[in-house]
Amino acid sequence: MKWAVAQGHRADNPAGEALGAALPNNSVPRQHLKAMPHADVTAALKRIRATDAPRGTVLALEFLVLTAVRSGEVRKAVWDDIDVDAAVWTIPAGRMKAGREHRVPLSDRALAVLDEARRELPHRDGIAFPSPTGGIQRNGTMSDLMRGLRIDAVPHGFRSSFRDWAAECTEAPREVCELALAHVNSDRTEAAYRRSDLFERRRTLMQQWADYLGVQSSGQPAASSRSY
Repeated sequence: MKWAVAQGHRADNPAGEALGAALPNNSVPRQHLKAMPHADVTAALKRIRATDAPRGTVLALEFLVLTAVRSGEVRKAVWDDIDVDAAVWTIPAGRMKAGREHRVPLSDRALAVLDEARRELPHRDGIAFPSPTGGIQRNGTMSDLMRGLRIDAVPHGFRSSFRDWAAECTEAPREVCELALAHVNSDRTEAAYRRSDLFERRRTLMQQWADYLGVQSSGQPAASSRSY
């Protein structure tokens, strides 16, 4: 009925608020997924890369950490959506939780992971990180790898690790951090006036995240003098 009013099909809501108050509360309590302190992520990545698990799973998990996206978005990533020259991965709206296209700036290390994937993994159906038998990796593959390595977290938890790091270790504005996670702005007025996805500012942030993880060459977190 609220939708009908908003669309101009009705002038009032005959259901009223009383009906909503009378219905049972079916809301599910929010569960916080296991995450690790951001200072421990580098060590976890080293363990992941050292394992003899299928390369597609290993590379997909590192790519997930570097880009701070959801596991489904990585599992379903296709080469057609990745512009290596421009260092950007454009995830279509249909594969995003919020139903909006999301551009992901790719750090130097993220590009290196993609290069490994292109050289080492089978090219079937254009999937960037296919399963060993081809096709999209099943849901839970990356979680199983972490569980087997006794890493006390879940893939989705790396988004929380990234967010904590961004808040504690950078001067990036809150809106840049939230857009990096593709979070939808709950303030409708503010969202209506925001026309930019702050892509270049997010590019700086994601490169700093990769530098902090120290997984490129020296294995040590690197300092960055980039500004936002």
